[in-house]
Amino acid sequence: MIDVNGLILKNILIVILGPTASGKTDLSIKLAELMPIEIISADSRQIFKKLDIGTAKPSLIQLEKVKHYFIDVLNPDENYNAGKFGQDARIVCQKVLLNRKIPIITGGSGLYIKSLCDGLFDDNINDDEMNQVRVFRNILEDRLKSEGKESLFNELFLVDPVSAEKYNDMNPRRIIRALEYFYLHKIPISESHKKQNTNVPFEPIYFGIDFEREMLYKRINLRTELMWENGLVEETKQVLKSGYSSDLNSLNTVGYKEAIDYIEGKISENEAIDLIKQNTRRYAKRQMTWFRKNQNINWINPNEIEPIEFIKNNLKNKYGI
Repeated sequence: MIDVNGLILKNILIVILGPTASGKTDLSIKLAELMPIEIISADSRQIFKKLDIGTAKPSLIQLEKVKHYFIDVLNPDENYNAGKFGQDARIVCQKVLLNRKIPIITGGSGLYIKSLCDGLFDDNINDDEMNQVRVFRNILEDRLKSEGKESLFNELFLVDPVSAEKYNDMNPRRIIRALEYFYLHKIPISESHKKQNTNVPFEPIYFGIDFEREMLYKRINLRTELMWENGLVEETKQVLKSGYSSDLNSLNTVGYKEAIDYIEGKISENEAIDLIKQNTRRYAKRQMTWFRKNQNINWINPNEIEPIEFIKNNLKNKYGI
């Protein structure tokens, strides 16, 4: 048996991470059967209301079984970021530990996990600054459509070559975010990263789910088909009918953007499904590239090792409890 009190006294955070469709939520729920835990979702999309099917949120049964945080908190048009998540989630972790329970961080948003566990630069801005950011964002979004992402990337390279090198995959959302920051603060976002707050009063222990690529891709493909069959298009239509713009960042993500293109008649049903599968596989690859940089992750291949037993043995061996 695991000495749960020992984990609580040591301020241990258990982190369950991995690529999309790897079974992080199910593993966390199973751990809840062994110890008193509460789950902190480190998923940058599950935090939004109305976006359920496309974000693979925990089921209502799972949400009732274990207390979850940072799910269904914001409307789709509200802004949030990793820096704010780190601040908010640390408060929640303290609350969970004071209630003599163990916080388990579950998710695939690498920057959210890093912000909570390692600290991240202070990114709080006031209402006036947020209004400025919206102006910058609208300008950059228009330029993205008219000039393409290469033009924005070249501009980022001029003002912040460190971030440009980091974002050499030319992800337009990251490029726009970095340019917004530069326009607002007059300094590169990479400089702010160097000043990140590392005073984190917890000790995280990381467990990552690592299926072989072929198996993971099968899981992704199957989940995509189930999402479509379970009403992804209807959910997307309902969000749009509620008055939310299809240009929102929350909807400019894998699953919803393909569903929107299908709704608008730009692609066929089969094309939409195939694109979701393809783009989700690419996203999973980027997630693993990010996670592989963390040398502290204890990797679990569920086809070779029973995850629960692996975690129990690891906790016992590491902490002697």
